[in-house]
Amino acid sequence: MDTKLQTKLTLLPESPGCYIYKDENNEILYIGKSKCLKNRVKSYFHSKQIGKTARLVRQIRDLELIITTSEKEALLLEMILIQKYQPPFNIQLKEGTSYPYIKITNEKNPHIEVVFEAKQDGAHYFGPYPGRYSARQTVDLIQKLFPLCRCDGKPGRPCLYYHLGLCLGPCLREIDPAVYKAQIHKISRFLEGDVKPVKKKIQAIMQEATDKLEFERAAEQRDKLHAINETIEKQHIIFPGLKNRDIIGCYEQDNYLSVFVFFVRNGAINGRKWHVFQVEKSLQEDLAHFINQFYEDPNNIQPKELLIAEKLDKLSLAEPLRKACVFPQKGGKKKQINLANENAKSTYIAYAKMKEYDFENQLKNS
Repeated sequence: MDTKLQTKLTLLPESPGCYIYKDENNEILYIGKSKCLKNRVKSYFHSKQIGKTARLVRQIRDLELIITTSEKEALLLEMILIQKYQPPFNIQLKEGTSYPYIKITNEKNPHIEVVFEAKQDGAHYFGPYPGRYSARQTVDLIQKLFPLCRCDGKPGRPCLYYHLGLCLGPCLREIDPAVYKAQIHKISRFLEGDVKPVKKKIQAIMQEATDKLEFERAAEQRDKLHAINETIEKQHIIFPGLKNRDIIGCYEQDNYLSVFVFFVRNGAINGRKWHVFQVEKSLQEDLAHFINQFYEDPNNIQPKELLIAEKLDKLSLAEPLRKACVFPQKGGKKKQINLANENAKSTYIAYAKMKEYDFENQLKNS
């Protein structure tokens, strides 16, 4: 191990923050975050690694740290740094930096997939989701609960997925479009958080199987319940009784505006996006301009209600947005805005640390 790297490993702080691994050419290999940098970084070098991690450790020649004041700030900083530098060992960025969506295709025999862009192509899109892994977990679960098409749909012998109960079987017979429509409706309700009817049905099947001593079948239903808890319920922050809305918070400092957007669907936060940019005119004008551009992007689907931190002139917003906009001053909606504002502030602090890191690197290399 390089002497300089060995020395740095003896001086690791117990603070939260981000760690940056570099190779012999000073290129960034990997960016991570931890609530305790000392424990996390040492774990790479003081335990036997396999696979991708082992390949990473073999290439590390230098280490840099960015200390943060909280674990939450470290998480935001990690996301910003990864998006900027796209290190080769941060696999999640192989598919781009945008959030994933679940798509049900607009075909005769529709199928479900994870995509990283919502297009105006007649398909059904759900999301965005917090990450690729949670989106794929959800798709796997849906394919078990509400199968659509998992084959090419050409008539002939039934596919393996049909035998496993994971495909409706257009390879075996013509599927009535009404069947697909009903299935897609169930999927929509399920992804919006309406899981109680599904769980109740699964519990009834599990009890019936147990009563008949069909323990393997009962175990399958138990696993489905566990999957629902892990993929649909666990990944959401719940606001009881809340309808679909986006919550737009902001924070201004040093002539920069940080905007943070929560996506709430059926009472649950199921995604977020943020942007930091220089103020050109005023906070209100630049925020209105940002919101207009944000919802022009087909990836950002406008809900029925937009909670906005700053009171804006509605005429400065595009016409489709005007009826949806609410500027809360008190009560529960104001608390939700405060949450978004706090996240906008944390995002700005992380962004400022990233800019400071860039500046220090430029000085080192000049």
